[in-house]
Amino acid sequence: MEKELKSEVKKEEQVEHEEGKDKERRSFRHKLEAKEAEIAKWKADANHWKNEYFKAYADTQNLRKSVERELSEGIKYRAEGFIGDLLPILDGFYFALSMEPANPELKNYLIGFQYIYQNMLAVLEKEGVKEIAPKEGEHFDVRTMHAVEAEEKDGEANLVIRVLNKGYKLKDRLIRPANVIVSKAKSSTAETENKDGEQKKDTCVNKDA
Repeated sequence: MEKELKSEVKKEEQVEHEEGKDKERRSFRHKLEAKEAEIAKWKADANHWKNEYFKAYADTQNLRKSVERELSEGIKYRAEGFIGDLLPILDGFYFALSMEPANPELKNYLIGFQYIYQNMLAVLEKEGVKEIAPKEGEHFDVRTMHAVEAEEKDGEANLVIRVLNKGYKLKDRLIRPANVIVSKAKSSTAETENKDGEQKKDTCVNKDA
């Protein structure tokens, strides 16, 4: 009887011991799961802020490049407004030098104008200004010329007949195109006669009807 009692007590102690171990394991598992969840949250937060950092860094770099580009453009084309104000003066010299006066005194004035004009162009050229001066007979270029008028001429169309104003570029930027008059093909006499003949035929047919 005593042996049986001791055996039962021992079993109960073993059961209690196992139950204690189970509780400890469950408690440890709960703590571990809580830590794992906390670590996962930290990782998610870290990834979020890492992405925010790279996004902010990219925005900053783009802003820096944009500012640098605008500053570079501003420096590169700083003379554009000033040159635009000079264009009427340059046009005046160009028209004056295109004249061929018979009076010797006026010719002497034009020599002085030519000297001033060439010096102005030399100074502007140092700033990156280039003249657009089409020649008569040159093909019309829509990128650098503006056709003010078209006149019928024999031969090829879209050729420069006369230059009204020179154009100007500042480095690679067009400030003003050259104003020109271009040629256009004459209407064919044979086509006109054929059209007149057809109209007369139509008139005769209508009368007969």
